[in-house]
Amino acid sequence: MRFDIVTLFPEMFGSYINESILRRAQKTGRVQIEAHALRDYAVDKHRITDDTLFGGGSGMLLKPEPVFAAVEAIEKMPDCPIILMSPQGRPFSQNVAAELAQHAQIVLVCGRYEGFDERIRTHLATDEISIGDYVLTGGELGAMVVLDAVARWVPGVLGKQDAAAGDSHATGLLEGAHYTQPINFRGWEVPAILRSGDHGKITRWRREQALRRTWQRRPELLLTADLSEQDKQFLAILANESA
Repeated sequence: MRFDIVTLFPEMFGSYINESILRRAQKTGRVQIEAHALRDYAVDKHRITDDTLFGGGSGMLLKPEPVFAAVEAIEKMPDCPIILMSPQGRPFSQNVAAELAQHAQIVLVCGRYEGFDERIRTHLATDEISIGDYVLTGGELGAMVVLDAVARWVPGVLGKQDAAAGDSHATGLLEGAHYTQPINFRGWEVPAILRSGDHGKITRWRREQALRRTWQRRPELLLTADLSEQDKQFLAILANESA
């Protein structure tokens, strides 16, 4: 999968994309990432990418000419989304990450200052994404979040084919408790069921742990989660415990 990022600060991405999982994904060819310097596409000799707002107002706005030129210069595959990173965009989620991973390529355009000239939004972008109800200095951090979350869904990036599907939120629930060595740490032991070798019981225990954690921390997620009758019975037990 290919990620093209249009940004005023391409150097911000270097250290992040060249470590850990993203580094390995690029080395194996499963993921390609390129950050394009927006200033290289400015049309004047001073390479100006922003200007004041028509009608007055504080702050500066990204001009349409360099953004259009940068995006249009990228060699794009069919059905490639052009996504503005913007606090006005649709909320980013695990489901959106999985959706975007179905594309062979996505273009992420990082906002700055007061945002984008409306003609960019109306005539160039195909989507807008927000990573939360707050405002950042620029869209670069948001683009990194989207890049990382989407890349995890690319086959082979995480090693196991279904690894991303088991992450928190992928099933509509938070992940439950996990343990590793040592068995006993300061008197706190790994639950016996995880050492039992009974994979059926372990699977059910983990599901119940996910249900319990979601009930405790994000109960609103249970309203849309895909729940079995056994799940609902366990939730009824949790309800009685907290009554």
